[in-house]
Order: sequence, then structure tokens, then C-alpha cells
Amino acid sequence: MEQNNSKNYGSALYTLITVFFFWGFLAASNGVFIPFCKAHFSLTQFESQLIDFTFYGGYFIGSLVLYFASQASRVDILNKLGYKNGIILGLLISATGALGMIPAVNSGSFALILTSFFFIAIGFSLQQTAANPFVIALGSPETGSNRLSFAGSVNNIGGLLGPVVVGVVLFGTANANKNVEVNISSINNLYYILAGLFIAVAIFFWVSKLPKVTSDEKIEQSKKVNFPLFIIFIAFLMILAADPISKATAGYSFITGISFLQHGIPSQYFVYASLAIILGTLISTIFAAKKNREGWGAMQYPQLILGMIAIFTYVGTEVTIQSNMGALLKTPDFGSFSEGDIAPYISLYWGSLMIGRFAGSIGAFNLSKAVKNILYIIIPFVAFGVVLLVNAATGVNVSNLYVYAVCVAILVVAFFIGKQKPVRTLTTLGLLGIAFMLVGLATTGRVATFSFISGGLCCSIMWPSIFSLAITGLGKYTSQGSAFLIMMILGGSIIPPLQGKVADGSNNLIPGMSGIHFSYIVPVLGFAYLAYFAWKVSKELRSQGIDLDHVEVSGGH
Repeated sequence: MEQNNSKNYGSALYTLITVFFFWGFLAASNGVFIPFCKAHFSLTQFESQLIDFTFYGGYFIGSLVLYFASQASRVDILNKLGYKNGIILGLLISATGALGMIPAVNSGSFALILTSFFFIAIGFSLQQTAANPFVIALGSPETGSNRLSFAGSVNNIGGLLGPVVVGVVLFGTANANKNVEVNISSINNLYYILAGLFIAVAIFFWVSKLPKVTSDEKIEQSKKVNFPLFIIFIAFLMILAADPISKATAGYSFITGISFLQHGIPSQYFVYASLAIILGTLISTIFAAKKNREGWGAMQYPQLILGMIAIFTYVGTEVTIQSNMGALLKTPDFGSFSEGDIAPYISLYWGSLMIGRFAGSIGAFNLSKAVKNILYIIIPFVAFGVVLLVNAATGVNVSNLYVYAVCVAILVVAFFIGKQKPVRTLTTLGLLGIAFMLVGLATTGRVATFSFISGGLCCSIMWPSIFSLAITGLGKYTSQGSAFLIMMILGGSIIPPLQGKVADGSNNLIPGMSGIHFSYIVPVLGFAYLAYFAWKVSKELRSQGIDLDHVEVSGGH
């Protein structure tokens, strides 16, 4: 790595973290865009969740291509290219996807919209793989984690603003008539602006004098890993076979296996089979690697495989709660909201992640225990106030959101129980997530709505807890293990469509509970695994002689 630590790269850092903003902005705005597409294209709940499938699938495919290319060349291609050039290329790919959204929307083809989302995400995958180590390179390594925490907070701000901005673009302010037909030109303007921003930032990086961050490090061959990754890729494609003749996948029938459906196999089984194959492949890898560790690389460590499943589950749970919330809020039991009235609740959900992550980042600073304890109480409520102010600025009456302060107070208690230790934190938040989801399933109206939204509070700092536990003890395989964990963002591609299928097929399973309401059993199972992972991985690490009392966690991803 080449860098000049004597220079002040503050302006470069501030520009670099704009890509973190983009990731949060686009991912969070899907919660508003999904119900719009569902109504506009007359989609089923499953079909509407294909937006998440393509968006998070793009992350997976991008990471997978980089991995196999690096394995073939035995050189980390992105490091060889340089992080600066990698980010520029990623921004240009995302800009192409954003510009492609304009003819896609104008054509009325949902399949083309999905394709545009896919290219935006491919660019994001490249940006994310390069940006995190680049942030660390912009200064001394000792303060690298603080810069990443700062960048992560900007990601959260994007997540807070995304639903609000897209809601205003699509439906106007809170005082506007939300039932009018959305003007397509307003969507075009949004993506023209995004594409312009992507290109502008790429140009800035191109002309800026930034530290040269490259590596010629040889990649150790892990040939046995290739087969399970290929099986996971095939399982990922199986989602497309779940509804091959719909408007959503029109034009993709060459890979959807129509003949299977014509022989009477129910479409939802493809979704269930996809999940089962992914989880089964990873679990079987644990046993295979125990028999013979040679050739498995980072996957020879059970904590990594358990962590890959945990990241898969965490991202899927985080995404699916809000992605299906638009459909939930439109039901009579939850207020019969119009598409235009949903944005504040989606914003509150992503704001909940910001609330938790701002509090979680306190541990990254050298403060006395007393000051930290005071900040753990104050910061979450200050962040909650920011969420309310952002929504109030668009004319939303936020008084009906005040009661959510009770949920924030519960999070504060959870932080004190967790004590910044990943096992305690993950166990506490996993069990709390189960409790919130069960309350939501057992009730309706505002109580259930805020209970489901509280899942965001529980998810807020799970990423660093899972990540730190999964890579503990990997030694020279830490970098490779980190890459495998990033691939498991794939969960955001698989679990939301799974919940969509449950919603479409579960009507009248329980008297008085609609299909979309019952479908929130999916995040219950997600939180249950995350609580189990905390117990299981702590047991595994102790068997390896690793002292968990010295493993700490700080701000989120």
C-alpha cells in the first residue's frame, strides 16, 4: 500500500463518504418505490419484492465475479486496479443504471426497471468493496475505525432522507393530494439527478490527487470453496423461476424453467428451495471442512460459516421488514394508508437504524465510562429528534410518532445490557427483535406498526457484532473471510421475496390476520437465528481457546 500520511486528505474523505450516502439513500427509498411499483404495474407482493432481489442480488453477483476473477489470476484484481479507479468505475456503472431507469420507466416495463436496479447495484458492489479500505487509507490506521464510523453515519443519513425525498418526488408534500397519478417526468428527474451526482463524484475522484492504494498480494487458492459458491449462485437464480410468466419477469423466460411449473410444481416451492439450498450448502460446508481443512481457506472455520448465515439472515431481516411494510400499511387493520402516506414510516424505520448506530459509535471514542453512559441515554433521543425534524420539514404531522420514544427507551436499556460486547449485544437485540415481531403479529394498528418498525432498532448494530465474531481467529484468512461475509448481503435478495410469497399464499391461514400481516413471521425466524448464532458462535470460539471478553464492537456498517 502506498500512501502519504503526512498529507491531510480531509476533502477527499468528505467526497468519498458521499458514496456511503448513495448506498443508504437508494436502499431505503426502495421501501417507498416498491408499493408504488406494485400499484402501478399491478404486481403481486412477491413480484414487487423482485426489486430487492435484483438490487441486493447485484451486490452478490458483483462480489462473486470479483472473487472468481481474483482466484483465477491469483491476484486481488480490485487492489491491483486501485481503490480509486475501482470507485470511479463503480460510480460510472451506477450512473449507467440510473440513466437506464428513465427509458425503463417510460416504457412501462417492470423487467427493464429491475435491470436498471441491477446495474446500479453492481456499481454499488464495486464501490463498497473499494471504499471501506480506502477510507482507512485516508489517514493513520489507528483512527481508521473512527473514519468508518463517520462514513457509516452518513450512510444512515442517506437511509433517513431516501424515503422522504422519493416520497416527495413521487407524491408531493404531506399537504398534496396523494391519490393523483404519479407524474412520470418527476421520476425521470430523480434519476437524472442521481446519474449526474454519480458522474460528478466520479470526475472529482479522477482529477483529485489521492493516495495510491494498491496491492500485489498473491491470493491463496481455495479450490474447494468454488463449488459451494456456484451452488449458491444457482439457488439465487431459482427465485426467477418462481413466477416466470408474470409481468415482472417477462423477457427472462430463458432462465426461469417454465417447464417445471407446467408440470404442476407450485411456484412458491422455488423460493423455499432456493433458501433451503443456500442454507444447506453452507451448513454442509461446516461438516466437510471439519473432515479435511485443506483447500477450504477461510471456510475451514465454523465461526465464519455461521457468520455467513448470520449476515445473510441479518441483511434479509433488515430489508424485508421495511420492503413489505408498504403493503402492510395499506390494509384496513393498519390504517388503509395510500402510497403517498407511507414514506414517514419507512423513514422512521431507517431512522431507527441511525438511532442505534449513532449510539453504537460512542464506544469508538476515548471517553470516560460516566460520559459514555450519559451519551448512551442522550444520543438515541437526539437522533430520534432528527428523524422527526426531517419528516416535519416535508409537512408531515409527526405528533403521532412521538409514542415511538418508548421503543427508543427500550433500546437504551438493551445497550446497557449488551455492554458493547458482541455476544451479549447480539443475544439481547436478537431476543428483543423476536419480542417486537411477536407483539406486532399479536396486535394491529399503531402498536403493531411501531413494533415492526422497532425491528430497525434491533438491527442497528447487529452487523459489526456478527462481523467481529465471524472473523475472530481467522488469522491470515481474515481478508478472504471478510469478502465471503460481504457476499452474504445476498440475504437482502432472497428473504424479501420469500416473505412476499408467504404474504401472497397465507390469506385466511389465521382468522382475522391478513396474508401480509402473517408474513411477518419471517423476521421472527430471522431474529431467532441471530440469537442462536450469538450462543453457538461463542461456544465455538471458546472451544478454540478465544477469550470473548476482549472482543468488542463499535459503530455499524
